[in-house]
Amino acid sequence: MATTAKTKAQKTAARAAVSKSKPAPKGAPQNAIDLLVADHREVDEYFTAYEELTSDSDKKALAQKICLALKVHTEIEEELFYPAARNKTGDDDLLDEAVVEHMGAKNLIAEIEAMQPGQPLYDAKVKVLGEQVRHHVEEEEEELFPEVRETNMDLDAIGAKLAARKIELIALLAPATTA
Repeated sequence: MATTAKTKAQKTAARAAVSKSKPAPKGAPQNAIDLLVADHREVDEYFTAYEELTSDSDKKALAQKICLALKVHTEIEEELFYPAARNKTGDDDLLDEAVVEHMGAKNLIAEIEAMQPGQPLYDAKVKVLGEQVRHHVEEEEEELFPEVRETNMDLDAIGAKLAARKIELIALLAPATTA
């Protein structure tokens, strides 16, 4: 579905309002939910910035950042957060849906990474990935995270594990830079 300028402005305003709830400053210990929400805001900013780009090289660079951020984020959720959340909430349906949404995102990421800006459907795939991710984020933040907060899950301990694993994955998955 095409997005009109008015709809785009409304969505941007809504996302900006949500992002005003600031997580802990960088470097400060974060609980798991704060860390995941910070990731959500970061990638949302990337998708918003992508919509304004015209240069193929700028699009490629930002698409690579988006893909890396999402690969790392989905991995830490699936490896550490979802199993703990599943154990504490027992909400298999919601977590199964989240895993399936991740699979869809991973497929689009692989397609985007195999393409170049300017190729047919490149921009459309990045846009659809953004729409899918925003839907997924909305469900996590409005349904899953409140359920998790009602449990006795140690969000600080899981947050520390997420942060450490995130650093490892970024080092492992980030493209090598040439000096």
